[in-house]
Amino acid sequence: MTSPPAATTRIPGTTPRPSDAVLDRLTRLHPKVIDLSLGRIERLLQRLGNPERQLPPVVHVAGTNGKGSVIAYLRAMLEAAGQRVHVYTSPHLTRFHERIRLAGNLIEEAELVDLLEECETANGPSPITFFEITTAAAFLAFTRHPADILLLETGLGGRLDATNVVERPRLSVITPVSIDHVQFLGDTLEAIAAEKAGILKRGVPAVIGPQTAEALAVIESQAAAVGAPLSRAGPDWRFEPNDRGFMFVEGGTRRDFARPALLGGHQIENAAMALAATGWLEGFGLDDRALDRGLSEAHWPGRLQTLKHGPLPALLPDGWELWLDGGHNAAAGLALARELGRRREQTLHLIFGMMNSKAAKDFLKPLAPLAQSLHAVAIPGEPNSLSAEAASDEARAAGFAASPVRDVAEALEQIVARTDRPGRVLICGSLYLAGRVLADNV
Repeated sequence: MTSPPAATTRIPGTTPRPSDAVLDRLTRLHPKVIDLSLGRIERLLQRLGNPERQLPPVVHVAGTNGKGSVIAYLRAMLEAAGQRVHVYTSPHLTRFHERIRLAGNLIEEAELVDLLEECETANGPSPITFFEITTAAAFLAFTRHPADILLLETGLGGRLDATNVVERPRLSVITPVSIDHVQFLGDTLEAIAAEKAGILKRGVPAVIGPQTAEALAVIESQAAAVGAPLSRAGPDWRFEPNDRGFMFVEGGTRRDFARPALLGGHQIENAAMALAATGWLEGFGLDDRALDRGLSEAHWPGRLQTLKHGPLPALLPDGWELWLDGGHNAAAGLALARELGRRREQTLHLIFGMMNSKAAKDFLKPLAPLAQSLHAVAIPGEPNSLSAEAASDEARAAGFAASPVRDVAEALEQIVARTDRPGRVLICGSLYLAGRVLADNV
């Protein structure tokens, strides 16, 4: 199979860390970067003393879009309530340490190296994927630092995801399911939903975000089969945007909340899913004050983020805006188009790069009517990136007047030179491209 992006690729120009060498070694333990199975990690965890059975209460989050944002809101609300929160997310943007947050802080370099080497020794030469062995290292870290709760994001899918070794989480969450990763999860919405619903456990409540009828039917069927009570968007809770922010309705109770910290109308949906989840987290001090504060303070880089500092923003004259988003599938493209369609006060220009495993035209089509230009780039350091020429061809097929360029800086220079008034530039198409940009522009 064609390997996905190397999770340990070092961003050009950064200083190597000791953990980089260990992470690079771990990528060579299995010929396939992605090979969904639980057998290998279960073997390793047993050798490590089964740390997955010693974790604090777990909120397990799967879905296609919005997982990271829902976790960001939950983390902010729980921390506003005074809770110590472990977090596991992927992929990282600028360094691996972002994946493992211990009671509020990113894992330290020395501890990360020690944990990775401990797992490497326990695993020996046995085949295991990079994500599996680093998930085992994260579980060890979570058992060695006190915390009140762990927010655990699946890496890919759910049923056979390495995080699904947690037998009884406190709560499951499934965000909206859409078409993505078809080479691993199936090429229909029903097949993908079935994989995501594989995180549902007997007796463990699950919050289900807004779904298509096809996906919801699969999730409800799986929940009935395993005996998992559901709290569904629509029948059980709902949200309504308003001038101030949005109204959240559940069980006959209506509560108004200010617009959440993260930009975009789709972030109201993500905030509502997080609020629905808090209703199942009794005993964590989540009063209205903590909820309000958390929603207003949540931070999740690379999602409709405005860049104001660094060499790239410095290339733009006064009055221009530079935005960044890591969305990379059809649903993400539609969400971006909805938000940007409400912000037509400035001319929109896109700088686009994407991995060759993604459906570029599906992502770009909703954006084509909104943008005046598109410049295509290859993602630096990623062997499985579309070339600038191939990305440009995909954009033309989606309806853009597109041109390939050497890099983001050249794209910005051309946009400014060819435009007679300030506009908005959005760098988009990949979390890996977002990571490269953020490394030097935060």
